[in-house]
Amino acid sequence: MCTAANYNSKCHYFGRNFDYEISYDEEIAVVPRNYVLKFNHMDDLETHNAITGIAAGVLKQYPLFYDAVNEKGLGMAGLNFENYAVYNDEIIDGKTNLAQFEFIPYVLGSCDTLAEAKKLMEEVNITNESINPKLPASAMHWMLADKTGKAIVVEATENGVEVFDNDVGILTNAPGFELQTFNLNNYLKISNKQPENIFDKDFKSFLYSRGMGGLGLPGDYSSMSRFVKGVFVRSNSVAKDDEVSAVNQFYHILGSVEQPKGCTFIRDPELYEYTIYSSCMNLDKCIYYYKTYENFSINKMELLKQDLDGSELVFEKLKTEEL
Repeated sequence: MCTAANYNSKCHYFGRNFDYEISYDEEIAVVPRNYVLKFNHMDDLETHNAITGIAAGVLKQYPLFYDAVNEKGLGMAGLNFENYAVYNDEIIDGKTNLAQFEFIPYVLGSCDTLAEAKKLMEEVNITNESINPKLPASAMHWMLADKTGKAIVVEATENGVEVFDNDVGILTNAPGFELQTFNLNNYLKISNKQPENIFDKDFKSFLYSRGMGGLGLPGDYSSMSRFVKGVFVRSNSVAKDDEVSAVNQFYHILGSVEQPKGCTFIRDPELYEYTIYSSCMNLDKCIYYYKTYENFSINKMELLKQDLDGSELVFEKLKTEEL
């Protein structure tokens, strides 16, 4: 279970909380322009946009990205979409046939902008194939954003591949994006301002605390509740235009829905879902920031300062030392 967000200040930011119960040795991966990206049913991309982001470190032979940004400022994140994601068992002639695990590398390698990615989705067929034939394909949906400040959501369901404009700038997990946004209608009276008494004109009300306009805002860790709270916090966030203030504010948005270890029980022995890492991408400068559960310090990978014309996949261990 995860939460993704975009946030616009002087620059444009995009990132996510990665919530799960098990780490797969996540590492920063850098895919230079001339690293050959191979696909099951599409021609190899021998040259493409350079990409950086966090990927599963246990698979050094392929950039299995969780989320990433390319050199043109297009960012993308995959979030769990269990019980809703439906992939195609068929290869369709004339379509861009991509396995679920190939989706992020292909889109970021091929597309420069959100508009180009949105156009690509008209031809995409996501196939029911896993990077490990012994395991099922991961059930995912995706959020994308670029330096226009706009974002979209891509879902592969029984209705096919659908694209939604994401004007609220948040994505969590199931149910689908349309139901999540419809549910916001139940919270229209939530406000960052103190409420007025419209309950009973004869009742002598007393505002005994600040923040009472937010009474009724969900605080649990379910995906629908995190969606509502994420939208509220993002829409009311205020930061200065400088990089430090904006990045800090982005992490406060994610922090409002992050999961402490112990609050979401999975199974014995003592297995809990928690926020393994949180990312923030400056889409204008192609900087990938991250912090981990063990280390609150914000670290960064500046893509444009790397050897973008290389041909070797580069991995860098996350800085997870406890403070």
